[in-house]
Amino acid sequence: MPLDARQTLILAILVLFAGRHVNRLVPFLRNYSVPEPVTGGLLASIVLSVAGALAGIAFTFDLGARDTLLIAFFTTIGLSARVSLLRAGGIALVVLTVIAVVNLVLQNLIGVGMMSAFGWPPAAGLLAGSAALSGGHGTVLAWAPIVTAKFPMPSAAEFGAAAATIGLIAGGLLGGPLGHWLIARHHLSGKDAEALTVGLPFADEDKPKLDANGVLMSLLVIAIAMGAGGYLNGALRHFGITLPPFVTSLFAGIVLSNVVPPLFPKLAWPAGSPSLALISEMSLGLFLSMSLMTLNLASLAAAALPLLAVLAVQVAVCWLLLTQVVFRVLGGTYDAAVTTSGFFGLALGATPTAVAIMTAITKAHGASPRSFLVVPLVGAFFVDIANAAVLQTFLHWLSA
Repeated sequence: MPLDARQTLILAILVLFAGRHVNRLVPFLRNYSVPEPVTGGLLASIVLSVAGALAGIAFTFDLGARDTLLIAFFTTIGLSARVSLLRAGGIALVVLTVIAVVNLVLQNLIGVGMMSAFGWPPAAGLLAGSAALSGGHGTVLAWAPIVTAKFPMPSAAEFGAAAATIGLIAGGLLGGPLGHWLIARHHLSGKDAEALTVGLPFADEDKPKLDANGVLMSLLVIAIAMGAGGYLNGALRHFGITLPPFVTSLFAGIVLSNVVPPLFPKLAWPAGSPSLALISEMSLGLFLSMSLMTLNLASLAAAALPLLAVLAVQVAVCWLLLTQVVFRVLGGTYDAAVTTSGFFGLALGATPTAVAIMTAITKAHGASPRSFLVVPLVGAFFVDIANAAVLQTFLHWLSA
């Protein structure tokens, strides 16, 4: 049953409304910062999977708008950035990148070791390791043919996709409770921080201070930054450098927000405004709703018990690494708690999941703009590059 772009968008909006409604009805979900699009998206994927299985219908979706929403979202993150925050986040960026590389190695060691213990090809552990978890669906599907070319195994792509799906669900559901636990345990607060980067505080959602000029200016600047990011991406490709489009749009937003306001101080620049924060939250929410509602949960039924065992250990080790090492190394502050929770979503799912977790936490506990710069930069750029090198090194080691 095909759904066109309009129908897919309508369903995504309804799914996002459902997630918000359920989070209001179930205090645990809001109190522990489970992102609203994760709640709605998972419920929708369950309903659609069950309906499809019972009726024998295969749902297909036109996801053309999803990529645009992702680019728009990261553009708003770049537009909210200031050089002072980037300088302040420099050390955290380096530390988190180093930890991310260590985590990539750990994920693959756990995957290879446990799959070998279960009698599976050791290389299958890479598809239940950093390829699926830190990389996500796109990365694991790209690496599955490379792995099977050296180590033949049946249904490698489906196996890796199932691992990525379970990781995405685990990261989305547990990242918020992780941040809430760190904040409560260490008596942290972000109430005195500045305006939120993404979204509005829960208490202000029903009374946003918006005006037409502010919304139009935000949309104009977002469109200009996305266009600049597109040109930058094309220029980089000309020199043989390939980056995801949302990365160059993020950088374009950073440049514009640090160049234009000083040159034109009277210009009503949207950085830090409620209109930009609201557009940012809507873009992220609809992107995640589309991504999660289209998950084929039926594919998880075919996942073998070894895969579930490996991923249970991956989640436990990641939790320990973040709570006992990352949070402390980052200084044990409120920013460290928000960054740690976001990194949990990144390490098990994807960058948008990480940002959704941080959004839910900051809406409840206060702003953390530094976290919204550090985590996306690590996830969108450094992790992908490091992951490719780590996976290649493991493949060489296993084939030696």
